[in-house]
Amino acid sequence: MWEYTDKVKDHFLNPRNVGVIENADGVGEVGSLACGDALTLYIKLDDKERINEAKFQTFGCASAIASSSALTEMLKGLNLEEAGKITNEDIADYLGGLPKEKMHCSVMGRDALENAIANYRGEKKKKIEGEVVCECFGVTDQEIFRAVRENNLTTIEDVTNYVKAGGGCGNCHDQIQEIINSTLGMEQPVIKHEKRLTNIQKIKLVEETLEREIKPALQKDGGNIELVDVDGNTILVKLHGTCATCIKSEITLTHYVETKLREFVTPELVVEEV
Repeated sequence: MWEYTDKVKDHFLNPRNVGVIENADGVGEVGSLACGDALTLYIKLDDKERINEAKFQTFGCASAIASSSALTEMLKGLNLEEAGKITNEDIADYLGGLPKEKMHCSVMGRDALENAIANYRGEKKKKIEGEVVCECFGVTDQEIFRAVRENNLTTIEDVTNYVKAGGGCGNCHDQIQEIINSTLGMEQPVIKHEKRLTNIQKIKLVEETLEREIKPALQKDGGNIELVDVDGNTILVKLHGTCATCIKSEITLTHYVETKLREFVTPELVVEEV
């Protein structure tokens, strides 16, 4: 059984600022119900661009609720530059600490804040960067690298506690360990550079991968995919059938289609729907 501080218990049992801000200046969403945690953060600014209201809606455990509640309290009165400096460790410290197994809840708060600020500034929602390492929770190598670097993580268990990667089937443990080793030894993870493909070779491999690996899986669920164009490392596709109307189509593109193309063609590929 995890031991929670009195402040964690208080923010869980009596969460502050729960709800929605109508016409919010910034909205940040992270997580998913499928992964067990989801958070939406709303911020409202005054005429001096200071946060005078912050609210949240979350689905998750006691630590997720407490971290979200604490974050909204921390944000009040801060300008965006000050708010942007809040780290997941700051959230945990505000609560008097979190069990190590629950640190991912503070990371979720930090990520929601970054997304809310970006939303206010009119910046496009960031695409998932890097290659998916943990298929169970959709965590990429870049997310793991950031967690290891910022929090001085040294074990696979540490990584699981902070970003959930490795907490499912365990097939990604070797990759996680490689990222840890790379991060501890140098500033950036080691990137393997493959022989550069010509555009014709790239198009051919993309077509073959779509036909062999991707289309059969989508067709089983009544969907399909069409290659529209290849622009450098950007693959433009169009979804058909059930895939075209599915609310999870973006996840299908990033977590499945893009991952498969990167595996069988080249790691630099980015898939976009037209």
